[in-house]
Amino acid sequence: MSVRLKLTLSYAGFVMLAGALLLAVVWVYLLRYVPEVIVTEMRVPNQSDLVRAFVPKAATALGFLLLFGFVGGWLLAGRMLAPLTRITHATRMAAEGSLAHRIHLEGSEDEFRELADAFDTMLARLEAHVAEQQRFAANASHELRTPLSISQAMLEVARNDPNRDPGELVERLHAVNTRAIDLTEALLLLSRADRRSFTRGYVDLSLAVEEATETLLPLAEQRGITLEAFGDIAPTVGSQALLLQMTTNLVHNAIVHNLPAEGAVWVSTAVHPRSVTLTVENTGKWLPPELISTLTEPFQRGAERIRDDHVGVGLGLAIVRSIVQAHDGVLTIAPRQAGGLRITVELPASDRGPWPR
Repeated sequence: MSVRLKLTLSYAGFVMLAGALLLAVVWVYLLRYVPEVIVTEMRVPNQSDLVRAFVPKAATALGFLLLFGFVGGWLLAGRMLAPLTRITHATRMAAEGSLAHRIHLEGSEDEFRELADAFDTMLARLEAHVAEQQRFAANASHELRTPLSISQAMLEVARNDPNRDPGELVERLHAVNTRAIDLTEALLLLSRADRRSFTRGYVDLSLAVEEATETLLPLAEQRGITLEAFGDIAPTVGSQALLLQMTTNLVHNAIVHNLPAEGAVWVSTAVHPRSVTLTVENTGKWLPPELISTLTEPFQRGAERIRDDHVGVGLGLAIVRSIVQAHDGVLTIAPRQAGGLRITVELPASDRGPWPR
């Protein structure tokens, strides 16, 4: 039985019950004033006459109420379930791959309107996610194809020129292969963060900052950039490895995308009542807001696709965003007035609170 038929039977049954109760009340009321037997010679209606007169009319009335209940219930149920029909149609279209369709249900703020709005919101997010995944797959394919094409070209040149120094070829192939491995590992790390397939434990972000800055200090010195780290003990809950990777990516990004000389990077941590923050600031070129909004997309490298030995594979901030989301945090990227960026990561604070080192 369909929901519409069930509602129709419910409406008809309710109307029949109400009508039967009403007729029963009338019947009881009439019985009080009509005697069972008339003993006088005057012709006065008795209860037998009442039964003969009342029962057929009552049966006719109940029949009418039954028909009225079925027809009215069917129409009312159809009207009430019309929004559900639109939602079902939209669901089928989404199942067939049409994610751009929206219900846009009109009317008052009832349960069906709330369901339709929630479904439209889900479709919008799903459409954006699918589009992002398609862009990511296209960019990843392009990025992975590049080192393979370079390797193939170098091998073709070496085959056509047997007198070429093999040492140079091996060195260049090693560099290209290293880049391909780095890209593959970054893709695996991004997938791991998106799936949230990691063990959670207590992590001090300030220790992650110390380790990341110590590791990247030679790179900063090589580029003539001042690297400073300071702040409070910042306890949170999450993956030690992923949060260290997040911090390392942020500091590395701040060093690489900086001024050509005499630049600076400031890394700090802070504790708030319910959260801890990690802030990374760097000098550099001024970036417009429309460009900043795209920096967390995969394979974006600032204003242009710069390539050098330390630029990375274009997944640094994309990995940071995925790690922050997997830890129920908030990532904020804002331009500095003097140029460069200010990136803030806010994570839930550990319920254990700060602990001594």
